[in-house]
Amino acid sequence: MSEFKSISELKKLLAIDCKIEKVEPPVYASDIETTIVRVSLKCPDGKVHTIKAYKEESSALREFIRSTKIAY
Repeated sequence: MSEFKSISELKKLLAIDCKIEKVEPPVYASDIETTIVRVSLKCPDGKVHTIKAYKEESSALREFIRSTKIAY
């Protein structure tokens, strides 16, 4: 299975030193199934990026953030 687009985009932004500012709903708050996840990142150049993931992709994105222990 190939990697979800949202995870690839998150990896790309983290590689250029962008930092996660907010994850909605919070990754560590609850394990209830979510249908949408929004991740806001701020990059060194001041730009803010938002990644949205839906359904199965949202669960995979939350698990990726949780399992890699990305600080935000």
